[in-house]
Amino acid sequence: MSARETILDRDTASVPAKRRLNPLGLLCIGAALALLAYVPTLPNYYLRIADLVLIYIILGMGLNIVIGYVGLLDLGFVAFYAVGAYCYALLSSNYFDIHLPFLAVLVVAAFAGGITGILLGIPVLRLRGDYLAIVTLGFGEIIRILINNVDWLTNGPRGITGIDRLSLFGYQVSTPMQFYFLLLALAVVTGVLVYRLERSILGKAWFALREDQDAAVGVGIDKTRVKLIAFATSAVIGSTCGVIFAAFQRFVSPESFTLNESILVVLVIVIGGIGNIVGIVVGAVVLVVMPELLREYAEYRMLLFGLLLVGVIVMRPRGIVPQSLTPVRLISKLVWK
Repeated sequence: MSARETILDRDTASVPAKRRLNPLGLLCIGAALALLAYVPTLPNYYLRIADLVLIYIILGMGLNIVIGYVGLLDLGFVAFYAVGAYCYALLSSNYFDIHLPFLAVLVVAAFAGGITGILLGIPVLRLRGDYLAIVTLGFGEIIRILINNVDWLTNGPRGITGIDRLSLFGYQVSTPMQFYFLLLALAVVTGVLVYRLERSILGKAWFALREDQDAAVGVGIDKTRVKLIAFATSAVIGSTCGVIFAAFQRFVSPESFTLNESILVVLVIVIGGIGNIVGIVVGAVVLVVMPELLREYAEYRMLLFGLLLVGVIVMRPRGIVPQSLTPVRLISKLVWK
């Protein structure tokens, strides 16, 4: 072989192969979009399940910032959810005869949630592992007990009824189908925001703290500031979702914000895949839809559901979706061969 042929072969080898569209992947994307478009045509029962799935997807993405990115086990996330819900219940209802617009309450709830997140973050900055989990668990219970006992403000265990219907830019959102579109839009916006944070310098700092806090501090990362930003951002997402929940239910009570809710959101992350937005979507679908599919086995429903969860954790200890499968990579794999 001549020198010229050798150079040509080498140059040809260095040129990447031309990418081709993946028909099967495009079919999967089309089926997913068709499913999202088909959901609004379902009866209200199934629409409410879809709404709950979207709520837990948003909550999962919020909590994932603290658990998945920073590596801190937070068992009190439901407190931020409650703060947002009660902000809407108190400021847009007949209880105090205050009827602020939805967007105004959303801003107030986001601010209140962020402050609450910082107040939680300050005392736990030096804690790790089990100690952190115990303190955050206690924080969530303190908020629930406070709501349950401050009757003059929250109406105690009786809860608050007569909450205003959600009105956005002159359009009233009241049916499960309308909430589906609102929650879907909020889930997309939250997903884009969280993904952008994940890819930012701040996200790199979160990952560094998760892997080794001492080493991260050694290279100049401000551990206090970075952790507080994570808690505040997570809390803002949780409280924002709480506002939607209160408008959706038009009734709030302390029973909606128990430890079980926090555990369920943690399970969404663990089952789906820690630190992975795609995994959170899968985890929320599994944890909300599976109990509904097992309703006909009423006596054994929770037993079967528990066995399924144990099986998933044993077979996929890092979650159903691998951490490397980011939304962008998933779309790229589906579109291109």
